[in-house]
Amino acid sequence: MRRALALLAVAGLLLAACGSDGDAPPGTATAGAAAPVTAADALEGTLTVFAAASLIEAVGELATTMEQENPGLTVRTSFAGSSDLAAQVEQGAPADVLATADERTMQRVVDAGLAADPVPFATNSLVVVTPPDDPDGVASFADLARPGLAVVVCAPQVPCGAATERLEQLTGTTLQPVSEAGYVTDVLGAVTSGQADAGVVYATDARRAGDAVRTVEVPEADGAVNSYPVAVLADAAEPAAARAFVDLLTGPEGREVLAQAGFGPPGGS
Repeated sequence: MRRALALLAVAGLLLAACGSDGDAPPGTATAGAAAPVTAADALEGTLTVFAAASLIEAVGELATTMEQENPGLTVRTSFAGSSDLAAQVEQGAPADVLATADERTMQRVVDAGLAADPVPFATNSLVVVTPPDDPDGVASFADLARPGLAVVVCAPQVPCGAATERLEQLTGTTLQPVSEAGYVTDVLGAVTSGQADAGVVYATDARRAGDAVRTVEVPEADGAVNSYPVAVLADAAEPAAARAFVDLLTGPEGREVLAQAGFGPPGGS
């Protein structure tokens, strides 16, 4: 009997030793090892992100990254002028995350009780763009006020338009645009299509256009920088995924993607 008990004790020790080699039950961690990622850790469902039109490239890339890391998650993105997106949220459009191109528009949504605790994640400034051959010889923001020049800018109610007005004040220039667009991408399109002689867009849009435009830097634009905030919406259907996306956008990976797209860091530092 004593011999049998001894054998059982030895067997128990052997089983314990085997278990310490990594055969722990799923979802548990052994000493000195990281807990394995399980299906329960992955996000599922459909996440809807509303983002300013100037974020098409960066947010689109991060949405793809999030889907790849969470096979059960679909990320739907909607890009438009920030004021249009805010209006859609106010009218009850279903969305989980809102990223705007200025703090004023985001504050409007916060004041309506539709979002809380927005986080700044990027900055952007204005430049002048012309056709690549620049037949009109535009060399400064003030040149845009020359008679006969077909200039397109953003409408005053959208962030890039409000920043353009600030730039007019800073430079003492009064523009007479032939058109005021609702989206900064439309301003860029007017120049690249030859419908305008020049336009005022974000530096990121000019960068994305590449050789399709000539870029004129505006030193005074440092005084009209837009800060971009992001927030989880109060009625988010997927709050966990929404928070994860905000973390991705504001974290190291998001910062890298934004920098590659030409955005400055939050705070402009």
